[in-house]
Amino acid sequence: MKKDNWIFKNLLKAAGAVIIILVCLILFLKFITRHNQELEVPDFAGLTIADAQKAASSANLRLEVTDSVFLPRMGRGVIFRQNPHAGSFVKKNRRILLTINSIQPKKVNMPSVTGFSLRQAKAELNARQLNVGRLIYVNDMATNNVLSQRFQGKYIAPGTPVETESEIDLELGLSSENNMTSIPAVTGFSFVTAKDIIIDNSLNIGRLTFDSSVKNYADSISSFVISQSPAPTERLTHILGSRVDLVLSTDKTKLEEIKKN
Repeated sequence: MKKDNWIFKNLLKAAGAVIIILVCLILFLKFITRHNQELEVPDFAGLTIADAQKAASSANLRLEVTDSVFLPRMGRGVIFRQNPHAGSFVKKNRRILLTINSIQPKKVNMPSVTGFSLRQAKAELNARQLNVGRLIYVNDMATNNVLSQRFQGKYIAPGTPVETESEIDLELGLSSENNMTSIPAVTGFSFVTAKDIIIDNSLNIGRLTFDSSVKNYADSISSFVISQSPAPTERLTHILGSRVDLVLSTDKTKLEEIKKN
């Protein structure tokens, strides 16, 4: 009987030791992982690295620049994009990966697109990391034939160095017999895609209106169209070069509503 009591007491001691070890392990893991102690990631977009470092230090986060782009309309060296995005919840000392706008712009030689069709000119410019800007129509026998290429309001000669992502305005022919187009539906598309579709239909981007969800230039680039004016048409109702005004947002609930409708 004494032997049985001895075994029982040792079993209780062993069970108690296991429980203590498990409790200590749980408490240790909770301390290591800082369970339920997550930090909200600030919005670093549009800040310089120096300003972002101050904000990150206050929030107990680490920053790391992993990529760069070049956007002419954005300040040199400022933060364009971050991962995880602003508003996310992360553990203390988490690395935030940053994409910044390049300090040193990349330049390319301006190609010659005179004599090209609008579609060919757009493809050639895109291949050189340049964008189509305004479409300027003048009377001519050949509709959508490029008559001249312009940069910042002035003619730009082939071979001239120009910063990548610059917008090149095109002067195009417009005949009296072939001068109308339809308005495409771009609601729900990203701004970049909507711009492409509008240009492909020989139209210009008009007034851009951003809702309260768009807080900086980076947001505007990643925004999507929530309404447009004029409304889409199936018939050829508007003269080439007409403007399409857009309202843009980054609020994904609005995008979901558009898809449902």
